[in-house]
Amino acid sequence: MRFHETPLSGVWVIELDLLGDERGWFARTFDEQEFRSRGMDPSVVQCNASFNAERDTLRGMHYQAEPHGEPKLIRCVRGSIYDVAVDLRPQSPTLRSWHGVELSSDNHLALYIPAGLAHGFQTLEENCEVLYQMGASYVPEAARGVRWNDPAFAIAWPQPRGERIIVERDASYPDFPT
Repeated sequence: MRFHETPLSGVWVIELDLLGDERGWFARTFDEQEFRSRGMDPSVVQCNASFNAERDTLRGMHYQAEPHGEPKLIRCVRGSIYDVAVDLRPQSPTLRSWHGVELSSDNHLALYIPAGLAHGFQTLEENCEVLYQMGASYVPEAARGVRWNDPAFAIAWPQPRGERIIVERDASYPDFPT
């Protein structure tokens, strides 16, 4: 694996080293020591998957309130998504900053997001499947969100081909305090 730092402290893009032969390829997708050596939380206590049938489906921007923050490792194993992290850590020098990266079954990239950041994505094609390795269990009463198009973040989402598909809950989060 190759680890690439992003402008957001603690957020990493992880590139697989594919070992190929006539059968296909093999790659290590997780290594506790490699994660720990970079200050990443290597805990995996829950794994989640989402399937998104339609292009331009937008999920997010979700996080859990402390003390239930969720570090997560996101990988798109079918299709492609534009994956975004927004820094919500009050003492962070990059508070309200965001970073986005395309994750796909073709590029084999993953995005590691530490606790304290919101996460969301937009599908770039039909039939996308996304896997999440979570460093904390889901606590429904700690679930929170910020709006995907809040001007406090000014996220540059990919232009949709038609209408974005987004549930009312995600579309109606209030403005983030500035």
